[in-house]
Amino acid sequence: MRTSFDLGLVPKDVFVICDRLRAAGYCAWIVGGCVRDSLLGRAVADWDVATDARPTELIKIFPRAIPTGLKHGTVTLVMRNPNDAQVHHYEITTLRGEGTYSDGRRPDAVHFVDDIVRDLSRRDFTINAMAVDPSSGAIIDPFGGQVDLARHLVRAVGIAIERFSEDGLRVLRAARFSATLDFELDPNTFAAIRPTLDTYRKVSAERVRDEWGKTMKAKLPSLGFEIMRKSGILEISCPELLEGVGCAQNKHHSFDVWHHSMACMDACEGDPVLRIAALLHDVGKPRSRAFSDKTQDFTFYDHDKIGAEIASDIATRLRFSNDERDRIVLLVRHHLFHYDAWSDAAVRRWIRRVGKERISDLCALNEADLRGKGTTFKESEINNLMRLRAHVDKVLAEKSALSTRDLAIDGHVLMSELGLSPGRIIGQVLTELLELVIAEPSLNTRDALLARAGEIVRAKTHS
Repeated sequence: MRTSFDLGLVPKDVFVICDRLRAAGYCAWIVGGCVRDSLLGRAVADWDVATDARPTELIKIFPRAIPTGLKHGTVTLVMRNPNDAQVHHYEITTLRGEGTYSDGRRPDAVHFVDDIVRDLSRRDFTINAMAVDPSSGAIIDPFGGQVDLARHLVRAVGIAIERFSEDGLRVLRAARFSATLDFELDPNTFAAIRPTLDTYRKVSAERVRDEWGKTMKAKLPSLGFEIMRKSGILEISCPELLEGVGCAQNKHHSFDVWHHSMACMDACEGDPVLRIAALLHDVGKPRSRAFSDKTQDFTFYDHDKIGAEIASDIATRLRFSNDERDRIVLLVRHHLFHYDAWSDAAVRRWIRRVGKERISDLCALNEADLRGKGTTFKESEINNLMRLRAHVDKVLAEKSALSTRDLAIDGHVLMSELGLSPGRIIGQVLTELLELVIAEPSLNTRDALLARAGEIVRAKTHS
């Protein structure tokens, strides 16, 4: 166990903040996740400072600080690094103790204290309950955080059931830290989750969504989602996923739907929203499963369509943005494809259907889906996917029309040349013209399209 901290890891700004606090007669410590990550040799995202200075004094010492949580003793200082011109945010928080948590998220009241150990005792996990004296580098570790780091263990500070009863989000943080750090969850800490789920129910959907996103940054986010499943967390936040547990698939898969989804999510390389789409890509399978007498195996017809509807409900419930929800739903809806020497026209139709901006996402998801099949996976399937990518690149390089905006004429031309009035017929004609051009790009000329548009309008007029 180390007794001193490598102060060379600490940004200069942090020393400036601590020096100003000490110059005003107060103490200062570096606290929280930055201490944990530094001791693990990991990159630090945020550096936080704790002090015995009261909030009113903080505002006097740092008049430009933002009172982000003044009621709970927190201000945020924004500083610009002259070397890299980047803006950095530092949270400064008064040492505190806490009262009851009637909302299951924030303490009803806090009382400020002067003892760093009392402040650390209110924190969630031992690995987050360490502090560093910036003047000496001495590590303050009253709850064995360093021992748990060495043991690769996530363990609650004090009595786990009390920590989880205070703040419902902590159970989800336990799952997230286990995944992102690749640590085991202490058995007593795990056992305290289910008895405190009533507190977890009070956590806002936005908070759950954010923790999901952070969990997706782990190499194997399934480590966190398995904890969520086994502890009962998913029963509250996403019961639809549990329908896949024990839902056997067919000869093409080694795993049930749940474990395949876990494998697919782990294998999917991309940002958190893409990996959430991977988590949900087969959520429609349990509701579409049927047994075929012909093949003597299970089928999952329309599971992509059913899954897209379920994914939309989940994304809406968890308060994803409209753009994020639409992206998740599109990926779930179109994740199922198999390239087999498609024609150029077929590739253009596929691009039009899924959108150019989602091709990379879909290929990443499809590769992860294939790799997540288990022992039935064949490397030749990835080669097929690579051929599709090459074919897509070829088609895109030709700059053929893929939307009505790419056509040689638009609605204004239709109205002026064919005497059409504004209305639905304009869109209908342009859509049919696009289908024509997708099949034969050489027809994307003004004259050819106007001639065909006239035929379409006459057919519609006499139908």
